[in-house]
Amino acid sequence: MAASASTVYSDHLATIKARTDLALQKCGFDHMIITSGIAKYRFLDDMHYPFKANPHFLHWLPLTQHPYSWIAYTPGKKPVLAYYQPDDYWHVPPTAPEGDWVEHFDIRILSEPADAVHHLPSTGRSAIIGEDDSGLPGFAPNNPESVLNALHFQRAYKTPYELSRQRLAQRRAVPGHLAARAGFLAGQSEAQIHAAYLAATGHTDPDLPYNNIIGLNENGATLHYQYKNTQAPAQHRALLIDAGAEVDGYASDITRTWGNGDAHFQALIDAVEREQLALCANVRAGTDYRDLHLDCHLRLGRVLKALDIVDMDPGAMLETGVTSTFFPHGLGHPIGLQVHDIAGYTDENGQLIPRPAGHPFLRMTRTLAPGMVVTIEPGLYFIPTLLAKLKESQHGHAVNWKNVEHLAKFGGVRIEDEVHCTDGAPENLTRDAFAELS
Repeated sequence: MAASASTVYSDHLATIKARTDLALQKCGFDHMIITSGIAKYRFLDDMHYPFKANPHFLHWLPLTQHPYSWIAYTPGKKPVLAYYQPDDYWHVPPTAPEGDWVEHFDIRILSEPADAVHHLPSTGRSAIIGEDDSGLPGFAPNNPESVLNALHFQRAYKTPYELSRQRLAQRRAVPGHLAARAGFLAGQSEAQIHAAYLAATGHTDPDLPYNNIIGLNENGATLHYQYKNTQAPAQHRALLIDAGAEVDGYASDITRTWGNGDAHFQALIDAVEREQLALCANVRAGTDYRDLHLDCHLRLGRVLKALDIVDMDPGAMLETGVTSTFFPHGLGHPIGLQVHDIAGYTDENGQLIPRPAGHPFLRMTRTLAPGMVVTIEPGLYFIPTLLAKLKESQHGHAVNWKNVEHLAKFGGVRIEDEVHCTDGAPENLTRDAFAELS
C-alpha cells in the first residue's frame, strides 16, 4: 500500500532535519534560521517584482507565496514557523496555515514583519539563510558557506515527497506542451502559443518556474530565446518549446521540437530523439554525468554524419570542437526546487568537480546516484554566429553547407526529459507524464 501524503511529508521533514543536524554540528552552529524572503519594489516605483521564495525555505515547507515568514530550527526541538499574515485590504493575505505540514511546526502568527524577531533564537550561533535585504535587526543573513555547501550537496538526493511533487509538476506541464503543438499546427503566433500554454497549465507568467521559450522557425536557434512575437510568421516550419510548470515550489523543465512536414527536418528531429532516449536509458547509478555528456557529443556527431551535414569522424568532431558548433550547451542539469538546481558541479565541501576541457557550460559533473533527478536535453542547432566561425575554420570544408542552409530555416532541435536515477532502471518522469495524459 502506498504511503499516505502526510507520512511522505513527515519522512521528508525528518530527512531535512537529519541533514541540517549534521551540517550544523560539522560547522559549529546551534540553530538554523531561514527567511522566506521579502517582496521587493521596482526601482523608483511602488509596484513589487513577482515574489520568489528562498529555496531553502521551500525545502521545509510548500509555502510559495509567503514573504516575511521565517523558520527557526534547533536540533532536537520542534521547528518554529513565524508565519506572516497581515490584516490587509490592498492585497489578499495568506490564509490560515493548513496542510500535512502544520502539525510538525510550532506556528506563530505575525501581523507585522518586524515581530519575527520575538520568535527567533537569540542565544548561541545561528546559521541565517537568506538574501541580504531580507534580514531583521539582530538577524542579518550570514549564509555560512560551509553549511550551504553541505546542504546543497545533499539536495541532489530527492526524497519520496520531492519526487511526488516533481511528478506532479510534469503532469502540470504536459497539457501545456500539447496545447502549444496544437497552436503551432493551427498557425498561431508565439504569443498565442504561449497564452495557450498558460491556459492549459493553469499558470500565469509570474508563477512559471522560468521564462518559457517559444521559438518559431529560426528563433529556435537562440538557446534562451526570450521573446513572444505577437505576429505569426508567413510559414510555420518549426516550433521549439522549452517550458515548465511548478507544484509546491518544485519545477519541471520540458523541451519538445515540432516540424510541419519537411522530410529533412523531421529526419533530424527523429534522429535526435532516438539518441535522447538512449541517453535517458543510461541515467544509471555510478555513471559519471561528464561521460554521459561526452557520449552525447559522439552520438550527435553520428547524426550529423548520417544526415550528410558534416563529413567527419564523430570522434574527430568531438575532439576538434565541431560538434560544439551544433551543440554548444551541456547535456543537462539537476532539477528540483530550482530549475538549474544547486551543487551540480561541486562536492559536499564546495570544491569544484571540473568540467571536461572545452565544455564550459555543462551544469552537472557529479556521479549519478539513486534519488538524483537530472535533465537530458541534447540538441542540434543552426546558430549563425557559430556557423560563420566554423565556415572560416580548417574544418569548414567538411560541412555540407547546402544542407545547413536548408535546415537553418527551422532553427534547431532540442528534446528534454527529466529522469530519476534509481537503484535499477531509470524513471523517465517526462515520458511517463506524456503517456498518461496524451
